[in-house]
Amino acid sequence: MKLDELNRLLTKGTGIYGFTLQEREQLREQLVDEGVDWANMYQELEMSHRYVDTHRDESAAGEFISLHSHSFYELLFCRSNSGVEYLLGPSRYRLQRGDLIFAPPGVSHRPILPKGLAEPYRRDVVWMSPEFIIQMGLNFPFLTSADWGQGFLLRTGGTAWEELGDQIQDGVREARRRAPGWEAYVAGNTTILLTQVARALAERKGAPLAPAEKPELLDLVFSYIESHLSEQITLADTARYFWVSESKISQIFRQKLGVSFYRYVTQRRLIAAKSLIVQGVPLKAINERVGFADYSTFFRAFKREYGVSPSQFRSLQAGR
Repeated sequence: MKLDELNRLLTKGTGIYGFTLQEREQLREQLVDEGVDWANMYQELEMSHRYVDTHRDESAAGEFISLHSHSFYELLFCRSNSGVEYLLGPSRYRLQRGDLIFAPPGVSHRPILPKGLAEPYRRDVVWMSPEFIIQMGLNFPFLTSADWGQGFLLRTGGTAWEELGDQIQDGVREARRRAPGWEAYVAGNTTILLTQVARALAERKGAPLAPAEKPELLDLVFSYIESHLSEQITLADTARYFWVSESKISQIFRQKLGVSFYRYVTQRRLIAAKSLIVQGVPLKAINERVGFADYSTFFRAFKREYGVSPSQFRSLQAGR
């Protein structure tokens, strides 16, 4: 589903930023009735426009967002201090207002929402196509000084780079208004934004890359899964490796992420499989590279998670 299709499902958006929590709940109920998995919505959403999409989003306490990745670049600017943690690849961060999260295509990510949010988790979102990033690098060589292939979190709160939030908000407003020529405005605004981010990364003064949280057992297990993704991963073997009980690991996954250990491993394998499909790796060779016992098991898991078969996903990506 494309972003514009999702927006059209709403009867009427309020304010300049998009739909409210009440509207989101109404939409969620409507989509669930139609058989759509709301928890996996962020996995299924695609860009509506060739170069850039931008919008504001927010999540309430109790809302669940699955581990996911995109075929495009995603930039998030956090606008709340709600106690949310963020999983970007195998690293976990504690978000603050003014944090800028960058997730390249294929990098797994998701927020970890606490049960009692101090306030809704609000963020401005910019999606950029690979074509847009490539063209910007060709036209403006300075932009290639930044490594856009790596995920990062830039902490801008209380620094001069906090003005990046105003830059993003300007694009969100324009996309919401849909005034004539808004697509050109948003693309130009995003070019300025990328330039400012590249400067912040180059200077590293006053807005350093935020460090990941001090590793806990959960983070160590994340790293273990990443390094053994192509191998058989069992709860028993993982528990023995860390000298803890199986129930201990199961408990932290349920409490922190709201999913089972095996569910997380499967999601992570499938995200890696999507990246390999986009890279053109033959479908029959993928299951072994991401740890599935055979192709039929991989096929069933992929279709159950994404609603399309691996070959259909490859065709869809080629069409885009």
